Amino acid sequence: MSKRIGLTAILLLFLFAVSAQKKLNYSEVDKISYGLFQHQKWDELLRFCAEARSQGIDFFYLQARTGIAYYNLKKYRNASGWFLKAWKNDRNFEWLQEYLYYSLVFSGRGSEAIKLASGFTGQVKKRIGFSGSKLTRLAVEGGYSFNPDFGQLTNAAFGEVANVGDDYGEAFYLKNYHFESFDLSHRLTPGISVNHNFTYISVNREEQVDWGAHNSFPIKIKQYQYFLNPLFVVGQKLYVSPSVNFVWSDSELFRGGLDANSGKYFYPAPLKYSDFIFSTAVWSHFGNLSPGAEVNLATINKKDFMQLSAWVTFYPFSNTSFYLIPRVYFKAAQATGFGYNTFGVSGGAQLGQVHVYGQYLNGSMENFIESAGYVIANFPGYSSQKFSVSFYFPEGKKYQFVLRYINQDVTESYQVYTDGVKSNSIKYDKYIKHTLTCGISWNF
Repeated sequence: MSKRIGLTAILLLFLFAVSAQKKLNYSEVDKISYGLFQHQKWDELLRFCAEARSQGIDFFYLQARTGIAYYNLKKYRNASGWFLKAWKNDRNFEWLQEYLYYSLVFSGRGSEAIKLASGFTGQVKKRIGFSGSKLTRLAVEGGYSFNPDFGQLTNAAFGEVANVGDDYGEAFYLKNYHFESFDLSHRLTPGISVNHNFTYISVNREEQVDWGAHNSFPIKIKQYQYFLNPLFVVGQKLYVSPSVNFVWSDSELFRGGLDANSGKYFYPAPLKYSDFIFSTAVWSHFGNLSPGAEVNLATINKKDFMQLSAWVTFYPFSNTSFYLIPRVYFKAAQATGFGYNTFGVSGGAQLGQVHVYGQYLNGSMENFIESAGYVIANFPGYSSQKFSVSFYFPEGKKYQFVLRYINQDVTESYQVYTDGVKSNSIKYDKYIKHTLTCGISWNF
C-alpha cells in the first residue's frame, strides 16, 4: 500500500511538472490539485495553485485547497485570506466555516472570527463554543516600582549647586510605589466588545525644601485610574477602538510661610489633580501586515496636547509565533508646535508554551501616552528611554500568568523660587526606575 501511495505521489508531481510547461485547463487543475491535496503535498500544491492562477484558472475548491495547504504549514494569516475568498463563493460547507474560524483565531484576529461565526450553522457554533454576548476575561495584576538611587539623590546638595541662598529651593524624589489593577472584558455582540480597567497606585516621594535650612517631608500620593475601551469590527476587517482614561489623585505638599514675626514655618497643603485622555485607534489586516494609527487628546498635569502615532505589525511567518511592531509618535502642543516625539519597537515570540513580549521606547517622554491610551507617563519630569519585557505562562485553557520587568530612566528638576516666582532650575542626575509586576487572567 505504501509503495502504491508513493508511486501515485511521484506520478502527481510528474504531471505537475509537465502541466507547468503547457496550457492548463479546469479539469486538469481540479484533478492534480485534488491529488496533491489528498497526499498532503502542501508546498507542491501551493506552487501548482499559483501556476494555475497565473493562467487565469481559479475556483472555489482551488481556493479552499490553497487555504488548507497554508493552514497545515501553520501560515494561518495566508490561509485565512483564501478561506475568506472561498467562503464568499459558498458559505454552506461546515468544514470551511471551521477552517475559516480557526485560521483567524490563530492569526490574532479573534474578533473577526467571532463576528463571522454569527453566520455559521448551529452545529459549527456548538463545536467552537460560540456565544454572541458573554464575559470574556477577568484579570488582576500588581506591581512594585523603586528608585535604587533614592538615597544618593536625597543626600545630594542641589541647593548649593543652584546657589539658592535666601531664595526658596524645592525638589521631589521618587522612593517607590505599588499598584493593583483589575481588568474585565466582555462581548456585547459579535463585533463589539468592551474592556474596563481600574488601577490604584500608592506613591511614596520625599519633598525637600531649602529655605534658610534644609527640610525634608515624606509625601504620600494616592492615584486612581479608570479606563474604558470599546472595540468595534467595522465591515470585515477594519478595527476601530476608542478609549477614555480618567485619572484622579489625592495628596498633599508642604508649603513654606511667614508668621507675624517673619518667622519661617511649613504647613501641609492638600493637592488634588485630575488627568483625562481620549484616544481612538484604527487598524486593519493585509496578508502578513497590519498597519494602524492612533490619535490621543489629553490633559495631563494641566497641559493640553494632542499625540499621534502610526505603526505596522509584521508577521514574517504568517502567524503569531513571531511579530514585530515599529511605531513612531508625534506630539502637538501650543508651546512646542507639532513634531516628532518618540520611536518605539515592540514584538513577541512564542517559545514553547511561553509567550514573550518586549518593548523599547526612545524619545522625549514627558506626559507621554503609550498605545491604546492605557499606560500614561504623568509623573513629574521626563523619560528618554524605556524597556520592558513580559512573560506569559498558560495554565490549562482558561488561565494565564504574567510576569513583567520594566526599566525606565527619569529626569527631574530642582526648582528655585524668588518672591514666589520661579527664577532657576537645574536637572539632577537621571535615575533608573525598576518595576516588577505579576498577574493572572481568566479567559472564558
